[in-house]
Amino acid sequence: MTKSAADGTASWPPPALDPAGPFAGPLSTLSWVLFAMGAVVTLIVLIALAVAVFGPRRWRTRLGGTRLVWIGGFAFPVVVLSALLIYGLGLTSHLTQEPEPGELRIRVTGEMWWWRVAYLDGQGREAFQDANEVHIPIGRPVVIELDSADVIHSFWVPRLAGKVDMIPGRRNLLRLQADQPGAYGGQCAEYCGGPHALMGLVVVAHAPKDYEAWVARQSQPAQTVMQMMPGRAVFQTAGCGACHTVAGTAFNGLAGPDLSHVGSRRTLGAGILPNNQGTMAGWISDSQSIKPGNRMPAYPVLTGQELRDLSAWLESLK
Repeated sequence: MTKSAADGTASWPPPALDPAGPFAGPLSTLSWVLFAMGAVVTLIVLIALAVAVFGPRRWRTRLGGTRLVWIGGFAFPVVVLSALLIYGLGLTSHLTQEPEPGELRIRVTGEMWWWRVAYLDGQGREAFQDANEVHIPIGRPVVIELDSADVIHSFWVPRLAGKVDMIPGRRNLLRLQADQPGAYGGQCAEYCGGPHALMGLVVVAHAPKDYEAWVARQSQPAQTVMQMMPGRAVFQTAGCGACHTVAGTAFNGLAGPDLSHVGSRRTLGAGILPNNQGTMAGWISDSQSIKPGNRMPAYPVLTGQELRDLSAWLESLK
């Protein structure tokens, strides 16, 4: 079922021609221009084909003449395609400009097969991390710095911006802006092997005050009442801290997503499961049956009680 951003959920599949911000608008306009030009060219070709098959002999002879071949087969495509190229570059040139002083910057790194999201301060230093969600304030341009940790990925949130590749060893830039609060679905748009099709993300747009409150919460360790509950001990004995960080604890692994506020996220597994205690337990127990090929190992050795304790503790990290 497709849901709208207005009800707080990300629509799926993301509507590609329904812009929700000023940086997606030009791309939608360009798409319609290309569709229209394609329709015109198709019509011209069909008319020429009809003349060649059914037209008078005199028309058919002229249709195959050298002059018309040069005009229709060379000059017309060169002029039309050049004009479309110049128009498209002019329409979208501002989308990838270098960051200006004071612009909000977020670094998104594509990894097999999830998204590492780092929020940067005014000097471009990392303030805190999240995963598989990008939170932005409405009505304000946000510069997204796009990296890759392994292979080529591609960041695409159709309602907010166009597709931009994430290339190892190179940083690309993209601007987003949402005009209304809500959740906007996205997807890796470049085949990256394995469970590529299950590498989704969501951009959550907040009213400015709500965004500031969200940043303040994320900048601090989670305030959980379950710090000394059994789930934390299970997390430690199972070795989860070797791959995951939980702010305010000794767990500082870097291989997997930061779990400091995992309980506040909307989804698990890069957008494929709703985030609640039951799905969390299922993901920990056997993520490979849910998203085959992902880098989270299964934990069949954990008992049912241990899974309940661990998932309850992780759900409390908000």
